[in-house]
Amino acid sequence: MSKGAEHLVEVRNLRKHFHLGRNSVLKAVDDISFSIGKGSTLGLVGESGCGKTTAGRVIVRLYEPTDGTVLFDGRDISRMGGRALRELRKRSQMIFQNPYTSLNSRMTVGDVVSEGIDIHGLYRGSERTDRIYELLGLVGLNKEHASRFPHEFSGGQRQRIGIARALAVEPEFIVCDEPISALDVSIQSQVINLLIGLQDRFNLAYLFISHDLKMVKHVSDQVAVMYLGGIVEIAPSNELYQHPVHPYTRGLLSAAVSPDPKAERGKERNILQGEVPSPINPPDCCRFEKRCPAVQPICREARPDLKPIADGHMVACHLV
Repeated sequence: MSKGAEHLVEVRNLRKHFHLGRNSVLKAVDDISFSIGKGSTLGLVGESGCGKTTAGRVIVRLYEPTDGTVLFDGRDISRMGGRALRELRKRSQMIFQNPYTSLNSRMTVGDVVSEGIDIHGLYRGSERTDRIYELLGLVGLNKEHASRFPHEFSGGQRQRIGIARALAVEPEFIVCDEPISALDVSIQSQVINLLIGLQDRFNLAYLFISHDLKMVKHVSDQVAVMYLGGIVEIAPSNELYQHPVHPYTRGLLSAAVSPDPKAERGKERNILQGEVPSPINPPDCCRFEKRCPAVQPICREARPDLKPIADGHMVACHLV
């Protein structure tokens, strides 16, 4: 953590399994640990289906954890109920991936943004109206937009509405679940710059979930790399991009396209082979062993632990 000296969110040995049948269990998140400081951003990257979104939803308790602990400001969220859980809902929010399905099409923009305000009883009367207009202004929209419906807006504008909704209850922590993946490339940078500006203004902590490695580098203080439900590497952002250690991390970075043609021509390619194993029946050993170019016998015998190799840099690999 580079910005927040204190842990706001601590995830310890978190698991989320889904029972699909009598003897079938999908291990979406399988023993992950990390922490996020106040005012800082942890980027969570990996291929589709690796468990990133599930982890984010467990952390804000949209899903109940199967095992492990999530501490929010030192308190176990799984033990919260009543007033404590209500306060957690206020202090932690989520921006969803698809702005076309995450907004209620039957509600006006003003009602979408103010739903949390009304639930928590934060503002009433003219103060409520002023707060709606203030939130719309914060995300680059006009107060006239409050009376319109979501279908009247573009994807980028809808995502701004989603951001305004998340800000409405004055949270300290926001899970950003691939907030730009459904947007045009020309709009993505605008939304990212908006999120960075809001973080600086309100000292927000983010869990930024994405498969876009270049964007994650731009917004994150620390980056965790997920593979098949587990974290294989975690490090400060610059350290991870300059000195990747895990073969999977190297493969992801090798596949990321640089906007500089000269850099692309001189780039060493580390193309990953094979398919990701099923999360329904993952191997008990290293889960990357069938795709790893440097696999050794020990990799097929036991699952490696996440261990420190430098200040803030941890890797789960038998070869390190």
